[in-house]
Amino acid sequence: MSHSENDSNALPAADIAAAESSSLIADLLEVTKPKVVLLLVFTAIVGMALAVPGMVPLQQAFFGVIGIGLASASAAAINHVVDQRADAQMKRTSNRPIPQGNLTTTHVLLFAALLGLVAMILLVVFVNVLTALLTFLSLIGYACVYTMYLKRATPQNIVIGGVAGAMPPVLGWAAVTGEVTAEPLLLFLIVFIWTPPHFWALAIHRRDDYAKVNIPMLPVTHGNQYTRVQILLYTILLLLVTIAPYLIQMSGWIYLVAALGLGGWFLFHAIKIQNPEHKEEPIRMFVVSIKYLMGLFAALLVDHYLPLLLSLF
Repeated sequence: MSHSENDSNALPAADIAAAESSSLIADLLEVTKPKVVLLLVFTAIVGMALAVPGMVPLQQAFFGVIGIGLASASAAAINHVVDQRADAQMKRTSNRPIPQGNLTTTHVLLFAALLGLVAMILLVVFVNVLTALLTFLSLIGYACVYTMYLKRATPQNIVIGGVAGAMPPVLGWAAVTGEVTAEPLLLFLIVFIWTPPHFWALAIHRRDDYAKVNIPMLPVTHGNQYTRVQILLYTILLLLVTIAPYLIQMSGWIYLVAALGLGGWFLFHAIKIQNPEHKEEPIRMFVVSIKYLMGLFAALLVDHYLPLLLSLF
């Protein structure tokens, strides 16, 4: 027996239990796709902020954020269960907890059910029924309609499935107002149109992975060049739509300047991706797209609150 094995056997049972517990927490956290959830929750917070002229009502905002976040995490966990076979074969996802055998399907489904149940209870009791209903429909839309059906049924999967991912600003708005008006639907439209160029850039980068598991992403069914053109067209449309909040006086010139600047940056990468020689551009555009959306929604927030802060002085 080696010295290292002696050391391993000498570890106190409490330390081993603590290490296993830490590993379990890390695996459970991973199946919730925390980075994706944080981005969704951020867009929901912006929806809340823009819904009222001053400060958001604390109870609705606090429990709304937790409820929307937990529901998003629940949908992500179900996605891990449904996609486990494909995940095991794809380079990008082969290290996920279920393919690695760290978590079982049953454990993840129970975890997802618990997250979803807590989310619904919090939203119904502390926020409002409308937000709970819309959040539940979004959860079902992503976890069931998109992941179980659309993803493998059509190359337009990410376009149609983008409805669920674009809902958080609407959920945030509904949480603090109890209604859905044109303004949050405009925020929805921005995220909805942003989703295809965001995800298709990754799909080009991982085309071989998707082809291997027979998932009909656009680059697999129509080729990389066709997908590049679609990315450019959607990006141009996105740039035009992001001007709309200023045109309907939902936001001011601070947002407009940011939208044009960020839109120009995103468009630059959409043009650059047209050249197949730029091998790293698809994954670079994918990363840029996340920063773009965060920047755009941060600009909405700054534009909304800066005049309010300045009026206090």
